[in-house]
Amino acid sequence: MEKTKAEIVYSEDIHEINSPRFMDWGVHLICNGGDAMFLFNGKPVTIQKNDAAVINHPELVTHINASEDLQIRFIAAPFKFLYNLLPANHYGIIGHISLFTNPVIPLDYEDALRFNNDIEQLRLRSGDRHHLFYDELIGSIALTMIYDLFDFHAKIHRDISPSERTADIVKRLLALLESGRAKRYREVSYYAGELNVSPKYLSETVKRITGNSVMNLIDKYAVPVLIDFLNNSNLSLTQISDEMNFSSLSYFSRYVSKHLGMSPTAYRKING
Repeated sequence: MEKTKAEIVYSEDIHEINSPRFMDWGVHLICNGGDAMFLFNGKPVTIQKNDAAVINHPELVTHINASEDLQIRFIAAPFKFLYNLLPANHYGIIGHISLFTNPVIPLDYEDALRFNNDIEQLRLRSGDRHHLFYDELIGSIALTMIYDLFDFHAKIHRDISPSERTADIVKRLLALLESGRAKRYREVSYYAGELNVSPKYLSETVKRITGNSVMNLIDKYAVPVLIDFLNNSNLSLTQISDEMNFSSLSYFSRYVSKHLGMSPTAYRKING
């Protein structure tokens, strides 16, 4: 597995979580007071005191609004660096999918203290760049944080216990979606074929483990691509339809209306 250098950024400004510099990074946040709301992949998310948030796609965060007494701390690091740290127990795969649906993990007082300590240790040691084993040092502290997040998440989702095979199916599906396949392929049968399972098996497995349908996961990756294309005034609707492999312009229009609540033409008039 390719090694990624340890890069850590610490901040207490919530308006920095969707900074362009964090593209393909992960943000791990704790709220210590006040409250804030933002949209994540178009859906409203609220955080308040003792809430943790794990945001693996911070570029999907928009419309941040915070109370005057908001107190947050977050650590940001490259997603590849964090992913390479994940242990082989498969819980991270399921947690990744679950947190993409809802990035907030409510914590009790003791767990909030523990997560604050994880963030503080990363903040303090991120300055030790003279350390001869800096990457390994930061990696070990970040792994402690990840295990703690597994623990926090598992306390809420105690029924998540995927087998080796089912976890592998979900992991491989997620890898396909992360690679950008949803831009052109949005049928369950396509992903079932790529994974050498039946559409029924894939649908039942994903639903049982993640609580989401396969189509729901596909759309979560396809819709942001669709929005980016619609926001690009240099592309015609026909070009977008072709680029995203829709069978017809009318089918493309129906897909946009279903997921954005309006026709592609209406969307461009409002957001142009």
